Amino acid sequence: MQYKEIVSVTGLSGLYQLLTTKSDGAIVRNIGDKTTKFISARQHNVTPLESIEVYTIAENVRLHNVFQKMQEHESKIPPVDPKTASKDGISGYFKSVFPEFDEERVYVSDMKKMLKWYELLKANDLLHFEAQVAEDNAANEEAEAPAAEVAPVAEEKPAKKAAKKKATAEETAEGEEKPAKKAAAKKKKTEE
Repeated sequence: MQYKEIVSVTGLSGLYQLLTTKSDGAIVRNIGDKTTKFISARQHNVTPLESIEVYTIAENVRLHNVFQKMQEHESKIPPVDPKTASKDGISGYFKSVFPEFDEERVYVSDMKKMLKWYELLKANDLLHFEAQVAEDNAANEEAEAPAAEVAPVAEEKPAKKAAKKKATAEETAEGEEKPAKKAAAKKKKTEE
């Protein structure tokens, strides 16, 4: 099982491994108790953890970045228990581990969920994000590279469109003459 296979399911607590998808839902395995079940697409949404982002003061960050920070600070600042800790204790923990959090948009309930997920991932030895970090870096490089190449192409398109319109207009004018000639020829034949 890899991190990219892990999903969150709306309406169900915990994390799941996505086994397969169907047209009307998905089959998932609970990471905690290893039970497998079918989830209806009508009742539940399936969200991969790798696609979840967390609000920060600057740009949003991927959830695995938060988990990495928690993992790095675990020896200095152990994670708080989401079941027993107060709201201030939980938000204080996240301020010390990840000070870039946007406190207005990241709620304590979200922080509790992240703590629970971190514990589940740690218990199942799924806190290995090397592949995910490599994918993020490659995606960032791709996003930056084509931006410089796209700009000149965008400038050429209007000129090409204008030339194409002119050619189409000329073909249409010629095309209108041809049917008139054919109609005249047919008229002559019928008169004869």
